[in-house]
Amino acid sequence: MSAFIPSFPASTVLGYPRIGPRRELKRALESYWDGRTSRAELDRVGAGIRERTWRRLAELALEGLPSNTFSLYDQVLDTAVLLGAVPARYRDAADPYFAMARGTDGLAPLRMTKWFDTNYHYIVPEIGPETVFKLDAAKPLAEVRQARALGYETRPVVVGPVTFLLLGSALDRLDEVLACYEELLSALAAEGVAWVQLDEPALVGDRTPEELAAVRTAYERLGALGPRPALFVASYFGDLGESLPALAATPVEAIGIDLVRGGVPGVDLSGKTVVAGVVSGRDVWRTSPERALAALAAVRAGQVVVSTSCSLQHVPYSVADEPDLAPELKERLAFAEEKVAEVVALARADFRGSVPAGPSVALPAPVVAEERAPYAVRAAAQAAHLRLPILPSTTIGSFPQTGELRAARAAVTAGTLTREEYERRVEAEIERAIRLQERLGLDVLVHGEPERNDMVQYFAEHLDGFAVTRNGWVQSYGSRCTRPPILHGDVSRPGPITVRWSTYAQSLTDRPVKGMLTGPVTIVAWSFVRDDLPLRDVVFQVADAVREEVRDLEAAGLSIVQVDEPALRELLPLRRAAQDDYLEWAVAAYRRATSGASDRTQIHTHLCYSDADQILTAIDGLDADVTTIESARSGARILGAVQAFGRGLGPGVYDIHSPRVPGVEEVEQLLRGAVAALPAERVWVNPDCGLKTRTYEQVEAALTNVVSATRRIRAELDA
Repeated sequence: MSAFIPSFPASTVLGYPRIGPRRELKRALESYWDGRTSRAELDRVGAGIRERTWRRLAELALEGLPSNTFSLYDQVLDTAVLLGAVPARYRDAADPYFAMARGTDGLAPLRMTKWFDTNYHYIVPEIGPETVFKLDAAKPLAEVRQARALGYETRPVVVGPVTFLLLGSALDRLDEVLACYEELLSALAAEGVAWVQLDEPALVGDRTPEELAAVRTAYERLGALGPRPALFVASYFGDLGESLPALAATPVEAIGIDLVRGGVPGVDLSGKTVVAGVVSGRDVWRTSPERALAALAAVRAGQVVVSTSCSLQHVPYSVADEPDLAPELKERLAFAEEKVAEVVALARADFRGSVPAGPSVALPAPVVAEERAPYAVRAAAQAAHLRLPILPSTTIGSFPQTGELRAARAAVTAGTLTREEYERRVEAEIERAIRLQERLGLDVLVHGEPERNDMVQYFAEHLDGFAVTRNGWVQSYGSRCTRPPILHGDVSRPGPITVRWSTYAQSLTDRPVKGMLTGPVTIVAWSFVRDDLPLRDVVFQVADAVREEVRDLEAAGLSIVQVDEPALRELLPLRRAAQDDYLEWAVAAYRRATSGASDRTQIHTHLCYSDADQILTAIDGLDADVTTIESARSGARILGAVQAFGRGLGPGVYDIHSPRVPGVEEVEQLLRGAVAALPAERVWVNPDCGLKTRTYEQVEAALTNVVSATRRIRAELDA
């Protein structure tokens, strides 16, 4: 280790948005994937986004600039490439990186799931006995050199070894991986890098004694290396808890602590630099200077650095890009640029004094207004009414959002297309989706959601208490971006939201059409939520609005209503001690939203890409009649946990996040696994998720194979 320890800059951020202020990366990725541009052009766009980021952070007077936070798809996938953890089957692909992320015609992609308790999706590392770790440091070194050529010294950011291996379920490979990290640190030292940031968010969860021992082993070994950059181990999304003493006992020079979601540590860190996350990277509200300064003053450390609680990749670029928001709301908001300015201002303030925080308020738990009949009673009533075949087939809800639809929606906003003409186009698209589903032979149809820009934003636009942005884009995964609404006031429903389109679709066909709603937990989870009420109270306000919509759909003649909750697992607290309370009120909110339906109305729900096998008891507790759930992308691992599931279940048989079309035999194999795990009369057939991001050509080919496989299995069951 070098005898000289460089001082840490007084202000920094743990990461920054990387999609570009106008989603430049999204467009460049999709152009490359479609074969319209070269990889060189994609890399040029990426270099431009990085340059703009460093220049803007410097203009805002931020002192510590990070690098290697940019990614063409995902930072965990980048780490797998860095460490050589590329499965052999991808190495001969034209572009192995994107083959792992998206798959090819002949290759399924790697599994994808949520990044801790956020709506960001990461690519899960695949680490097996045959994996040989070998460092490829080209990317972090190239970014250090690019920034230096622009006049900026940066701090490379890399996912830490313990978190990477925990995500890949391979902590037993620690010694091999540490050899790569040692090599990386030596390469960065040779490049003249002063500090390196190793992200270890897994340490804020419950960790076993063996895992804590791995933390000590990793950072004692890396800390003993010399020469090397100074080590900054960053944690976020909660309290380090028992991991903090383990980490503090190692030779790392700096530790990052989330003081927004976690408390001020009671551990004396006088020998360390503490990078104090007092500006939230997870919401869009301005920081309270009094609370931030109080937290900073309470930290006992050798040096206290002001920072964000986590990377700012979870918030949009700038409030200045939002001319449509009400002035009184804009005054309360801070996006990435404004949060950087807050960090800089706090670093310049004197935080030696302490301001006490206000007391928390305990509120009684909301209750479900009424209960439906037991599942067996409802199932009998629904079977008699719907008369569906065994293994009923359906889709999750959305059909492809064509360029024409998006252009029409933009034209309405611009005033160049009348609302009446737009609605005629929506009706035509609904009829297109209905006729296609009839022709393919699906049993339960959907209207395709052509009127919806996003499954949460659409409802936010029709509920009081929300505001929507023009340019507030946030990356969800790869090129997929969303604009989370801003939930700033009390929520209520002025009138029906989906009834017109669902009833129009039902009027076109004799087959049942599902009414499609987003559930209360997901609407709140995928919004930026007011911070002056307990989260559960906000969720119950939304549940009451959804409840009204369910009743109106039923009254309009819809026999099936789907209320999706893909974010149910996402909001699960990272610490087990807090999980039961969350699941209790989250399940209660869902039941409040749906319990007003009659027994004959079949309630569906949907979850995807979120390790739902960890909360199956809670999913069963939602009391939905049918649950559709992601399974194909994750290799049907959910089937190992569903034997006790007591309701209808549709494990996905088609991974919609890859452009590849599954063959009939592939779908058959997945269906056979479902029928082996569950009684056939409770199995549904469906894709992993909605079809919004796919083309009609891909959808028709895939669903044709899904229906063909379903008919084969039905014939076997009938024989």
